[in-house]
Amino acid sequence: MKVSSSIIEVKNLTKVYSTEAGDFNALHDVNFQVKKGEFLGVIGKSGAGKSTLLNMITGVDHLTSGEVLVRANGHTVSVHQLDEDELALWRGQTLGVIFQSFQLLPMLTLVENVMMPMDLCGNFKPRESRERARELLALVELEDQMDKLPTQISGGQQQRVAIARALANDPPILVADEPTGSLDSVTADHIFDVFEHLVQDRGKTIIMVTHDNSLGPRFTRSLQIVDGEVVHLTEAGHRSERKRMK
Repeated sequence: MKVSSSIIEVKNLTKVYSTEAGDFNALHDVNFQVKKGEFLGVIGKSGAGKSTLLNMITGVDHLTSGEVLVRANGHTVSVHQLDEDELALWRGQTLGVIFQSFQLLPMLTLVENVMMPMDLCGNFKPRESRERARELLALVELEDQMDKLPTQISGGQQQRVAIARALANDPPILVADEPTGSLDSVTADHIFDVFEHLVQDRGKTIIMVTHDNSLGPRFTRSLQIVDGEVVHLTEAGHRSERKRMK
């Protein structure tokens, strides 16, 4: 029996939303794998199905048919076979999520925002979680700002705090939904540098959604989605098209 080297495997994934105007097919028969230590870009226009795909991988939304397998922390999990309690525990141990809007709590300091996932999961004692949060803020070059509130720093700095928070419980996989969409080009470039460091030096696997085709060369590999289907694959160093990939 062949053992898969993928950390994520998406198989025949379909998502249909029922609306008053009829059924809307957001994803149709999507198939691909993500290797451990890969920086995968998911590229497509607004409404193409990018964020829906992330929601399927993270278990935030229910699929219509197909399967999402994640092989991490010594276990293979079929994400959509988990109940809500199992899913919450699995997500806390396996995934770090980064949003375009940062979603930092405004009443907490930066270090407290990064501590929060550790406190919720109970993986670290309070003193340990604060020290780990400080180290993660140092990783994104914000240790000297740790006692400030989110409103006291720039948008690019807030996104770096959000990355540190996503790393709090040391998940093997990070998923990022348009994390540079609201940032200027210089700041966005710095965020990419952080992601590349996490992949190359920390062994993280990152899936990033973007509408910007020009970012393709910075990914290890990219998938382009059009109308809910993966229509081509771009490999590192060369380009290959696979019409309506299966």
